[in-house]
Amino acid sequence: MTDLHTPYMLRCIELARLGAGYVAPNPMVGAVLVYEGRIIGEGYHQQYGQAHAEVNCIKSVIEADRPHISHATLYVSLEPCAHFGKTPPCSDLIIENKIPKVVIGCRDPFEEVNGKGIEKLRKAGIEVTAGVMETECIALNKRFFTFHKHHRPYLILKWAQTANGKIAGVSDERLLISNDYSNRLVQQWRSEEAAILVGTHTAGKDDPTLNNRSGRGVQPVRMILDRNLRLPQTLKIFDQTQRTILFNGMKQEEKGNLVYHQIDTNQNIVQQILDACYQYNIQSILVEGGTQLLQSFINEEKWDEIRTITNESLTIPEGLNAPTHKSNPIKTEKISTDRITYYTNKQTNQ
Repeated sequence: MTDLHTPYMLRCIELARLGAGYVAPNPMVGAVLVYEGRIIGEGYHQQYGQAHAEVNCIKSVIEADRPHISHATLYVSLEPCAHFGKTPPCSDLIIENKIPKVVIGCRDPFEEVNGKGIEKLRKAGIEVTAGVMETECIALNKRFFTFHKHHRPYLILKWAQTANGKIAGVSDERLLISNDYSNRLVQQWRSEEAAILVGTHTAGKDDPTLNNRSGRGVQPVRMILDRNLRLPQTLKIFDQTQRTILFNGMKQEEKGNLVYHQIDTNQNIVQQILDACYQYNIQSILVEGGTQLLQSFINEEKWDEIRTITNESLTIPEGLNAPTHKSNPIKTEKISTDRITYYTNKQTNQ
């Protein structure tokens, strides 16, 4: 039976991915309506605050096929919602359209849903099959699941290093390590995450914009750890073009797009940042440096993925050492002079 469902659930996942970078903090969801082995409707959640996948799927059915809706099977990668949020409950829409069978990839961990959608459908006499390609459907929304199950954002640590393991030179001049092709990949990564975090030294030395220049997705929240508020206001991060959070030990204040979030610098800073992100509904962070900040996340075992870019043709005699960890790579790829290596934290990805 599962094999009959697999092609349609794969299509749901494929559709759902089209919402990457646009739907957070909502999950990515795809839906497919099937009548007698033929897909008569498709949809996905396209934009946060707008129609969910099930709504777009049912709307897509052409007039000639609309009589078949009440005899079709709806496939959806995540449990339909049962509560009023930005939009009405999708479970009610399914019931109203008299869809007799629903096949679900995985349950929604959000406490307002978490089984309530399935229960509502079954009480209405709808045949529900759950857990089809469950592992793949959970992986699709790993950020959403991590946030709601562990009450913290999904954490990706990223850095570029030379062939001899240096992340920066000894001078104040910025060291350009990764090539143009890898830099484009980094922009794609930025488009997929809710926030980018750097430390004081990285922000001051590199003067980064910390934005997404991929042409897709929304701009991430810029986050900077600046314990003593030493960074000059002339830096690009203060230009008010994006929401920017400064974690500091001096003050709590909000000025337009700039938020000063006060932390206790004598306590666990990493945990305080994660707690603040949960408070701000920030579901994922790309931590981009520097070494001290990255290493603190590694030491605290607060990371889900590590992605390193190694320029195999570049060495420097002296410089700042890259962070260290003991994980084994799960995947590597070559982009011209650069080797991209991916790691996952087995402790947090079980």
